[in-house]
Amino acid sequence: MLVESAPDMAVVGQAGDGREAVRLAQAERADVVVMDIRMPGTDGIEATRLIASTEDLAGVKVLVLTTYDTDENVVEALRSGASGFLVKDTRPAELLSAIRTVAGGESLLSPGPTARLIARVLRGPRTGPAPVALAPLSDREREVLTLVARGLNNTEIADALALSPLTAKTHVSRIMGKLRVRDRAQLVIVAYESGLVAPGDGGA
Repeated sequence: MLVESAPDMAVVGQAGDGREAVRLAQAERADVVVMDIRMPGTDGIEATRLIASTEDLAGVKVLVLTTYDTDENVVEALRSGASGFLVKDTRPAELLSAIRTVAGGESLLSPGPTARLIARVLRGPRTGPAPVALAPLSDREREVLTLVARGLNNTEIADALALSPLTAKTHVSRIMGKLRVRDRAQLVIVAYESGLVAPGDGGA
């Protein structure tokens, strides 16, 4: 009802589990999938991974829902290709704004909660793929990646490093290409897992 109330949005499908969500994403080519994590059968993490790894669904963005304080699986969802996450008590206007943000190709990362969540999870034993190596990055690109991990947008990165916003955006795009990640959400994960940004670093 909320999405349908917005003049620039429409609901093209509703799924009861992750497998159905993947099927609908393929059938409808939705711009954004708002994905719950905890579902029967195929959960939201696996569904996100399937969508992100399917070549003809490259334009479909996933925005995951989490209870935040109790659902640390959100980090795995970001690793799997989600463009960001929302807590389930997000206000209606913020939900619509988040969908627009993700549809526009940006990641939705609230700096404080995101950094705290990732830092807490990464203190524990790692069970996923090996961390991405940062060797391909230049010193400037490492600086930019550090600021991305601290939650800064392109304009803020440009101000911090005395660059133009376009140059900052170009750096971010090149970093994603070199590290072979989909978006800023995965860049944050890479920055923490590689040790470039440590839990508790200032600015996070």
